[in-house]
Amino acid sequence: MEDDGGRRTILGQGGDRVKLNVGGKLFETTVSTLRSGGPDSLLSVLTNRNSDEPVFIDRDPEIFSALLALLRSNRLPSTAKRFSNQELIDEAVYYGIESQLRSALAPSRLSGIDASLFSTIRPTSDGVVTDFNAVDSDGSVWVAHGGQVSVYDWSLTHTETIRTHLDYISSVRKVGPDLAGVASEFESGLHFYNLANGRRVGSVEWTDPSDPRIYKARVHAVVDSPDSVFAAFECQHRENCVLSIDKSTMKAVSELGRQSGNSAKSTVVGKLTFLPEINALVGVSVTAGAFGYAGYVRLWDSRSGDVVWETNEPGSGRSSRFGDSFADVDFDREDLTMFKICSKSGDLAVADLRKLSEDPWVYLEEKNPCMRNSGGGTSSLIHCYRQQVFVGREGGLEVWSRMVENRSDVERERVLHEGLYRRNYMDKVEDAGRGIIKKIEGAGDRLFVSREDAEGIEVWQSSQFSGAVLSL
Repeated sequence: MEDDGGRRTILGQGGDRVKLNVGGKLFETTVSTLRSGGPDSLLSVLTNRNSDEPVFIDRDPEIFSALLALLRSNRLPSTAKRFSNQELIDEAVYYGIESQLRSALAPSRLSGIDASLFSTIRPTSDGVVTDFNAVDSDGSVWVAHGGQVSVYDWSLTHTETIRTHLDYISSVRKVGPDLAGVASEFESGLHFYNLANGRRVGSVEWTDPSDPRIYKARVHAVVDSPDSVFAAFECQHRENCVLSIDKSTMKAVSELGRQSGNSAKSTVVGKLTFLPEINALVGVSVTAGAFGYAGYVRLWDSRSGDVVWETNEPGSGRSSRFGDSFADVDFDREDLTMFKICSKSGDLAVADLRKLSEDPWVYLEEKNPCMRNSGGGTSSLIHCYRQQVFVGREGGLEVWSRMVENRSDVERERVLHEGLYRRNYMDKVEDAGRGIIKKIEGAGDRLFVSREDAEGIEVWQSSQFSGAVLSL
């Protein structure tokens, strides 16, 4: 409770009162409120003083008032909107209550149905984003723009930028604390940079002394597991493979799926996904030509390197869908399901990764006539996050949400059917005019979207009242 010079005091319910002088302004609160910041916080330590005199803290009193309200109610007051997130974070770090502030500032669980454009991350130089990696474990975003890599933390605050030796970065991946893997479609190799000092700490090239064709191979996709980095390489003669790289040594240890690249069934992998739940590495390749789309999905056992399942399109599956190859594929790690979007019809299909077969697909149906597809799925991509499927069609953004069913959890998880998901638009008509969607990734209960030749990354998130029900 703020003290206006001693003319009024209110006794807190949590024990003895404590007076603090912050930046010349007196505050009065309780021991229990200050200790709610945790035993290691500065405010908790101050409650151990024996003196009755207010302790002076040379910090901003207005921000402290907002942080004190946070300790009292576990939420920020409306007055906190006057300050930037960085101002609040700097003060919270000083008082040792950053975790409480982070919980208060964190977005609600992402629900695509009521998500909206919250902010845009714009690098200060070379603003056109060439690639990015959204990290769900800490909510950070690693952004490649031109030959630079910039990092934004959980609060979307810029923390660091480094310049690499590359003029153009087409792939970026966080592969360790302060460690980024970067590659360019115009130069060979996968390169590792320490963002703490901006130095290159390692590089991996695909070489084979027995085959002179294997040189100057370029990287098309990168993903990592707890122990390894996987990169899809292709040399000038179209020979390609996926290299497994040991994180501790930054050296290649094995090749997966080496092939010639002379047909759609053997082109270089363009998208890599690691599924820790089943220790599988998944490679997806999509090519577009005069006769439409073609490609494959291949699952490797990440430990042995053996192919455990594969599908090629066109060429497998039901005859009624022949020629309607996928334009993109992604994976729901929570449900262990795989989704694809068809290149001609634009339909969405799902398959159970635990029950893969020659034709594992269940094609989802939209019962609302107003929401049904009116065109194909070219220039389309998908991303699975929080048991939702986010779809970019040209410049439009939509979400497919799983319906709540009455069956038991076990039955619901094991049965896939046409009406399991419902489609909704996320954006407005004018939003599509910002450009064709290039990439979608979810992390920290936010959705990050980049567009072709557009500066910055869009940040979508749900409101604080997502999922709330109003009772009258």
